[in-house]
Formats: sequence, structure tokens, C-alpha cells
Amino acid sequence: MKICQDIIDKQFDLNQRKNLFYSGILNSLRFSPETLDTIERIGLIDSNSENVLINYLTNKALQEFCGVNQYFNFDKQAQLDLRNIYVELFSNIKNRKSSIDSIAEKHYDNLTKWLKSTNLFAEMIYTSKGEMIESVVCSEYNPDLQIEILQIDFNQLIEPVLDIGCGKQGNLVLCLRQKGIDAYGFDRFAYDNSFLTNSDWFEYKFEKDKWGTITSNLGFSNHFQHHHFRNDGNIIGYAKKYMDILSSLKIGGCFHYAPDLPFVEQYLDKDKYQLIKRRVDNYEFKSTKIKRLK
Repeated sequence: MKICQDIIDKQFDLNQRKNLFYSGILNSLRFSPETLDTIERIGLIDSNSENVLINYLTNKALQEFCGVNQYFNFDKQAQLDLRNIYVELFSNIKNRKSSIDSIAEKHYDNLTKWLKSTNLFAEMIYTSKGEMIESVVCSEYNPDLQIEILQIDFNQLIEPVLDIGCGKQGNLVLCLRQKGIDAYGFDRFAYDNSFLTNSDWFEYKFEKDKWGTITSNLGFSNHFQHHHFRNDGNIIGYAKKYMDILSSLKIGGCFHYAPDLPFVEQYLDKDKYQLIKRRVDNYEFKSTKIKRLK
């Protein structure tokens, strides 16, 4: 199984950053010799192992797409549809009614249609681009840098703490817990454990009056801003979720985030929320701290 997963990783590396919307891309996308060798043995894999590999392929593909553009969003249905594409791929390989080249072409065509249907803006952005595309970078930031940007003062920090979009490793969460602070986080690619949850902000349930402090560095507000400037952006969905986040604060609790969101912050009830903004050195954006007053 580990060998198969390593070959899958190498296959993704082979096609990494190739533009699915580039004219003639199907002539560039291909299965590697190692993948072809593995394909010959797919019929020998038991159903349980096949499901494990299909799940691995699905999760790997989701991470690769989001690695190219962090603003891609894939809900549960999109993830299920992607998994079905890999189910179809395995079925076509085992039945072998077409050549491997035809199977590969059909597979990559399915991926292109799926990406277009789930993130319409992708086609508009990438159709005019070349064969290889640059990534829209999303990094796991150093916890000290996040603490500085987000105006976190340990002397005033109210527990428990929730970090939204904490990254796979949950760097800030780990840092806070090492200091004895009751901290948790979630991210769509986070490793599930007792204090990290694999979820995105639309799936996550923000319970009222639960959190003393909520943080999000270049996460939620960054995506909210992105959708605000898009013609097809989910601006209503983000606005509702923003208010859910604020409602989940305890009285006296704070939501720390960057970049700032002036287009929505201006409408906050000043009797309920105190707004503190600060320009961050060497950055174009400001960081925001919103304190719930009542």
C-alpha cells in the first residue's frame, strides 16, 4: 500500500501545476511509467485496498488543487463527485475497454469539467494562461509572526481559543497549548486529533458564547475579501458566517484577524462590538481585533 501511495505522489508531481484549461493540455498530461506499471496490477488489488487508494487519491487531489489556488472551495458534494471520478478511473482501468491513453484522456477531461463546475472562476482565470501556472500561495505561518500580526496579548487572552484555518500542523494552536493555554483549531486539511479538527468554516458549527478568543491569520477574512471582489463571490454566505463567528464569542472575548474587512466592519453595532485596527509593518493590509461588549 505504501508503495502505491508513493507512486501516486510521484504521479501528482509529474503533472503538478499543469493548467487543465490550457489548449492542448491533454497532450501534456500523462501517466508516468511507474503508474503504468502499477495499473497492470490494479486488478489484483482487493476491494478494501482499492477504497483506501481511492480515498488517498481524492484527498491528494484536493490538496493539490488548493495548493495551486487557496481560493478554490470544494464542499462535501464536490468532494464526493471527485471521489467518483477516481472510482470511474479504477473501473475503466480494470475493465480495459479502451487504451490507457484514452483512459487517461477521459480522466483528465473529467477533472477539468469537475473543476469548472465547482469553481467557475477557474476557467475564467486560467483559460488565457500558459501550460504551467503559478500557485496562489497559502503558507503555514510562524506562530510568533501570527501573534505579532494579530495583536495577541497573552495578559489579556481569554480562553478557550479557536484558530480558524489553522493549517495542517496547527502551528499557532501548538504554540498556545505549550504555554498552557486551552487552544483549538480547524482547517480543511488539518490532522484530526484532540485539539485539531478537519473542517472548513462553512461546515464548522460556531456555538454561541463559547470562545474567549478567536484568531485567523490570512484565513477567513482573506477569503471573505476575495469573494467580495469576485463577480460570482459567495458574499452573503461569508457575511452570515462572519456574524456567526462574532456571536460565538463570550462577552469580553475578541476576534483577531487579518486582513481587515472595512466593507463589513463599518456596519457593526458599536454598542455590541469594539473595533481596533492596526497597520502591520511591511504589509498593505491592517489587522483587526473585535471585542464583544455585550
